[in-house]
Amino acid sequence: MGSGKVEVQSIDFPKLVLGDRKCEHGVILKVVCTNICGSDQHMVRGRTTAAAGLILGHEITGEVIEAGRDVEFVSVGDLVSVPFNIACGRCRNCKERKTGICLNVNPARPGAAYGYVDMGGWVGGQAEYIMVPYADFNLLKFPDKDQAMAKIKDLTLLSDIFPTGYHGAVTAGVGPGTIVYVAGAGPVGLACAHGSQLLGAACVIVGDLIPERLAQAKSFGCETVDLRKDATLGEQIEQIVGEPEVDCGVDCVGFEARGHGKDTAVERPATVLNALMEVVRAGGGVGIPGLYVTGDPGGVDDNAKVGNLGIRIGLGWAKSHHFMTGQCPVMTYHRQLMQAILFGKANPAKACNATMISLDEAPQGYSDFDQGAAKKYVIDPHGLVAA
Repeated sequence: MGSGKVEVQSIDFPKLVLGDRKCEHGVILKVVCTNICGSDQHMVRGRTTAAAGLILGHEITGEVIEAGRDVEFVSVGDLVSVPFNIACGRCRNCKERKTGICLNVNPARPGAAYGYVDMGGWVGGQAEYIMVPYADFNLLKFPDKDQAMAKIKDLTLLSDIFPTGYHGAVTAGVGPGTIVYVAGAGPVGLACAHGSQLLGAACVIVGDLIPERLAQAKSFGCETVDLRKDATLGEQIEQIVGEPEVDCGVDCVGFEARGHGKDTAVERPATVLNALMEVVRAGGGVGIPGLYVTGDPGGVDDNAKVGNLGIRIGLGWAKSHHFMTGQCPVMTYHRQLMQAILFGKANPAKACNATMISLDEAPQGYSDFDQGAAKKYVIDPHGLVAA
């Protein structure tokens, strides 16, 4: 409703409609869980061009209560995970599994998401019900509803942050025996750290400015770096692994990054990217799931306001680094990560400290998250998880 202000309102019940026609390929979901994301927080802080009145929410898990005529493989009663990427399944990019940049769901640019600025105007899912288009292509059905509800705090993270963190690790080159530095111990950073463990990393180092979040990273076996200290990032990494470099690094912070050491009170949006190029070894990789935007009214200068940052690309070039940016294509990973959860190989809810709240408690959840709470807030709009 404006910078720093969110509120719960009554809205119209969703319909199977797209523009002026019936959306026969869509479904209506009764939302079981919908999560507050750090990228929602960027909008609430006024750090994007999002207009007041936007219905938030792109992390959605729900039960199908109505299906369009053309939906063949999803049925009423199914419990499903909704990738935050809205994808048609028909365009060139979708056919190449680049579902984060679908060409048909947003007239302004490639890629769409629920309840997000510049992402096609789709209604968000921090609500009791939502319409999901292209249901057969988009939805991931859980094979057993009772089994899924028993692990719902983990499975709700499949809509975004677990695949997103995992994608950051995969694209950075994390694999068996690697040493990885994860910048940021918010929910995506913690999901990335857990994903790195799942990929077989020998040592996962997580850096942050907030002691509670570093403690959360330590709770599931990560090494940590306190970026408030005067010691450089490389010096602190050397204290852990014996040399001031890592095999790969992941930026889970994004454009609201702050300086390190004495500069933590100052916003420096290129800090993380430049620090990663310093500590990642020659030939290593940098995954960038952290959000960077093309419009930031609160940017520290005119360049930052349009996403133009002072990145030391010469260093990355000299070290032959590879970089991967952009939205995670959730469908590339969510089925495998679902199986890892169902068979007890992954527990992202524990790593991210998933914390259930009601829809009415969401404004307080936003406030606490903004203050750096070491939690991933999961909204339970119908009280189904609590029950």
